[in-house]
Amino acid sequence: MNVAELFQSIPPILVCVVVALVVGIESAGIPLPGEVTLITAAVLSSTGGLAVSPLWLAVAGAAGAITGDSTGYAVGHRLGRRLLAVLQRRFPAHFSPELIAYAEHVMTSRGVWAVFFGRFVALLRMFAGPVSGVLRMPYHRFLPANALGALLWAFGTIYATYYLGTVAQSVLQDAAWVGLAAVALLAITVSLFLRRRVAAAVAAYAAAHPDEVAAARLAPTT
Repeated sequence: MNVAELFQSIPPILVCVVVALVVGIESAGIPLPGEVTLITAAVLSSTGGLAVSPLWLAVAGAAGAITGDSTGYAVGHRLGRRLLAVLQRRFPAHFSPELIAYAEHVMTSRGVWAVFFGRFVALLRMFAGPVSGVLRMPYHRFLPANALGALLWAFGTIYATYYLGTVAQSVLQDAAWVGLAAVALLAITVSLFLRRRVAAAVAAYAAAHPDEVAAARLAPTT
């Protein structure tokens, strides 16, 4: 069962719960498709496939993002680099030494701006909370950047997708699925473009700073 089928098989209130949970777990540092979940819900809402307004979907996404980031921050603040070691062991493809070194560099050099803009980039979204906590960024600075980024990301993603889907529905009518597919493809393309830009930046940073990458090869914890 894919995400769209799941959403259409459960009550509307549970759709919001699932959106909040998926986005929240991803934001806490566990690799889940938060953005895909948001886009899918918005597309279904725009076609009448879900009896859920875009407002509640956006609220659920923002709440999940803020809560998840704060949870990741709290755990990172408490456990320090032991948390990164656990994540690296559990999810080596998502928490490679290169990515950890780059994320720590970005958070250290750009501070709250990295928290804010990291929300819009898939490769950095999972790192913002945990790494900010590990680096002991003051929470009174972390929270506003986290909340503003989460609100803009969730509401922007939901409403942009919803209104584009509504336009496609009204213009193409019987062939509306073509427009909706194009909307989803556009969103995914933009996400992939940003992901590749960050991946290139990670590779360049790793090549230029091998010592930092070596230090990020954290010893597994038991």
